[in-house]
Amino acid sequence: MIIIANGRPREVLADSTVGSLLETLHLPPEQVVVEHNGEPLQRSRFANTRLAPNDRLEIAQMVGGG
Repeated sequence: MIIIANGRPREVLADSTVGSLLETLHLPPEQVVVEHNGEPLQRSRFANTRLAPNDRLEIAQMVGGG
């Protein structure tokens, strides 16, 4: 199925979750902020939030530095 991640279409498996997508992208959950269909998503819900066709995700990676 196709979702939109950071403005780009992306194909994912039908049973994908936000957590499995982050794993595929090699993004540690503790280092990202995710917006799912316009709403902030708590990290504790990444593993259980199933993706549906045409879902929209914005994924922002936190970067340390100074």
